[in-house]
Amino acid sequence: MGAIPAQRESVARASDVPTRDGDALPHAHATLPGGPLAPGSARALLRAAFTEWAELALPGTEFLTDRQADDAVVVVSELVTNAVIHAGTDVELDCRLEAHTGALVVEVLDHHPSRAPRDGDPEPSYGTPEYGRGLRLVAALAETWGITYRTGAKTVWAQLPAGGKEALDGIQAYAGDRARDRALRVAGILAPESPPSRAPVSPEPVSRGGQDRDWLNRGALSFLAEASDLLAGQLDENLVAALAGQLIVPRLADWCAVWLEDEVAGRWGSRPGEAESGTGWGEGGVSGPRLARVWHCSETRIEDLRQALEKEPPGTSGPDRPGPVPFPWPGGALGPHGTHGSALAYRLTAGGRPLGTLVIGRAGLVSFPDEITGLVEDLSRRVALAIGAARQYARQATISAVLQRGLLPGAVAEIPGVRSALVYEPCDKGGPSGDFYDLFPAGDGRWCFAVGDVQGKGPEAAVVIGLARPWLRLLAREGYRVADVLDRLNQLLLDDATEAADAAARALASAGGRPMHPGDGPQTRFLSLLYGELAPFDGGVRCTLASAGHPLPLLLGSDGEVRTTARPQTLLGVVEDETYTSETFELKPGDSLLCVTDGVTERRSGSRQFDDEDGLAEALAGCAGLDAELIAERIKRLVHEFGARPPEDDLALLVLQAE
Repeated sequence: MGAIPAQRESVARASDVPTRDGDALPHAHATLPGGPLAPGSARALLRAAFTEWAELALPGTEFLTDRQADDAVVVVSELVTNAVIHAGTDVELDCRLEAHTGALVVEVLDHHPSRAPRDGDPEPSYGTPEYGRGLRLVAALAETWGITYRTGAKTVWAQLPAGGKEALDGIQAYAGDRARDRALRVAGILAPESPPSRAPVSPEPVSRGGQDRDWLNRGALSFLAEASDLLAGQLDENLVAALAGQLIVPRLADWCAVWLEDEVAGRWGSRPGEAESGTGWGEGGVSGPRLARVWHCSETRIEDLRQALEKEPPGTSGPDRPGPVPFPWPGGALGPHGTHGSALAYRLTAGGRPLGTLVIGRAGLVSFPDEITGLVEDLSRRVALAIGAARQYARQATISAVLQRGLLPGAVAEIPGVRSALVYEPCDKGGPSGDFYDLFPAGDGRWCFAVGDVQGKGPEAAVVIGLARPWLRLLAREGYRVADVLDRLNQLLLDDATEAADAAARALASAGGRPMHPGDGPQTRFLSLLYGELAPFDGGVRCTLASAGHPLPLLLGSDGEVRTTARPQTLLGVVEDETYTSETFELKPGDSLLCVTDGVTERRSGSRQFDDEDGLAEALAGCAGLDAELIAERIKRLVHEFGARPPEDDLALLVLQAE
């Protein structure tokens, strides 16, 4: 495709001829969240805008053709998808029709100007380069296109000529040298329309050759774009397999099946020793591929087909052999009308790793048309990428869950004469939280508690918590006073924690395949911490505590009065050789101490925060006479009810009540 055109300030994108006074200009604009639903929303917006413009007979709509509108839908879909994947910010879509030329200009703006759209750079043969195809389509369909960089934003724009563009060369660029002949036969692919609605399931397969060819020649790229959106939204490999079946049957085949490989044991072709022994997959004590999904256009045939396919899992070619391979026809399982047909097996690989096999079949065919095999090959790549992404997400979720459990105490210690209640709600269920807590015995009749909040979330925060919590326990059991513990922990954060968290950030960037950006360098990892020591005695509990940049604890007396019990001090990990002090007071029977993180105090509702005008103290005052568990539950409920949307930060609160 060549170098990506880029302009720094302004570009000539459309005619400067003024419109007639009083004419409304055909224009559409929307801001879309940077998520997997954005491309579909953008397409729907464009289609609705074209319909509205035509109904209003706005200037320039006399030039607007179905071909041009369909091209614009494909271009917008690809540009929005690129922005969502590679920028990760909200996306602004702008589309306008030039009144005097009929040119259609689309612009997609994101808020990450340092990340340019990615072209399809050469990759090793074992990879599957999916990125960059969108820009090839844009270049093929647009009369001109480019990138505009501005402060804090990047806009990728394209101008589509009136009536659309003859794009045979673009098709060949998109398909690659290996598929030039196929591109000649499907020259109409770049004039897409929405695929026809699925016909009701019939008892047996019927011939649809003419209908297939007509649809392939008009809607294949729209089908692939829609399929990409659907697959990208799935985070479970079994759902990906199920969705693949629904995309293929009955439009492209009478039936299909998806096998998934075990990531550890799975291999392509024969396993060591199989060639000599004649054993197949699933034999010799080695687990074979798992038949994850079977789909047939006649639902009554699904179970019979599954049983037949399970007897002989696919043995596809090695990873270095491209394209589909023939698959044995499962004959009797498909009834009298399906005794003969053609079946093909596609390997599913992503990043050079075997993930499974996709098999399609159609009765009554000697071989599949090239148009079908090529389209399914494109679809199988997307299925493989979706399976790979789902597995990576599952691995990360498992690691995060294990890591999260390791960062928190296995059990909260029971303190004689003290009732405790804890609420802990991480906002991001898929990654380690920045909040943590602990309550443990320190020896000599002392118990210690901590409620903390690390700057940021994820692996970097987990590293800091993984260092801070063991050090708290170690220093407490060594007999250090509360203030001394904070002094030493502060120095630790300035030394070891910063270095370790920075290493975690670099490892995370490396695993994500992106270079370190200027903001990714060494950073101090701040920690706000409320740390205290409890010493029960006859008639109450002596409490010594200190707050380092943390929301101050509140004491609810048995008489209903609420007051703070500490003074604010500097965050840990900020100032070298900072000296911390502590406060000591007594918890009398019926007194309750409330410790929270900023997920409680800074809970937002519009421009207001939960703790504005001492909102937390007022809420706690309303808990007079309640036990620790009911106080914790009431505060949690009030925090959730404060805003219409769910909390956007981690939430932790600890209630300690003298009995």
